[in-house]
Amino acid sequence: MAVSIICVGKLKEKFFQDAAQEYIKRLGRLMPVNVVELPDEKEPAAPSPALCEAVMRREGENILKHIPQKAYVIAMCIEGKMLDSEKLAAKMTDLFTQGKSDVVFVIGGSLGLHPTVTARADFKLSMSPMTFPHQLARVMLLEQLFRAAKINANERYHK
Repeated sequence: MAVSIICVGKLKEKFFQDAAQEYIKRLGRLMPVNVVELPDEKEPAAPSPALCEAVMRREGENILKHIPQKAYVIAMCIEGKMLDSEKLAAKMTDLFTQGKSDVVFVIGGSLGLHPTVTARADFKLSMSPMTFPHQLARVMLLEQLFRAAKINANERYHK
């Protein structure tokens, strides 16, 4: 079982870096997660819809290059399905029992994911109808993966 998070952009603030590293460390014994950080494209100063699309397309092309061919892809996007922690844990268990040994979560840049990436996704997951910065979304996803791993290991977790 391999779980990866492909994300656009670096964690710039130390508190995001520390939080992400803490959850990666905690996940290490339950469900190791590999994080692949891709550079974000420079956002235009006066972004037109065409310029924004071009930025998202370039980021999308880079994301797609890093997704293994047979991976089960979960795109993190606002239009996705919302799952509570128990349902995410059940989804992870189902994927692994179905033989999906490569699960990849994708977090886009500040403009979101290009349609080519969401089209490649096997599942679209939303954390909330609210919009979060991609740096915070990464920490939140890591925390939820940790919680799901604890649930699946029948370990106590904070409700």
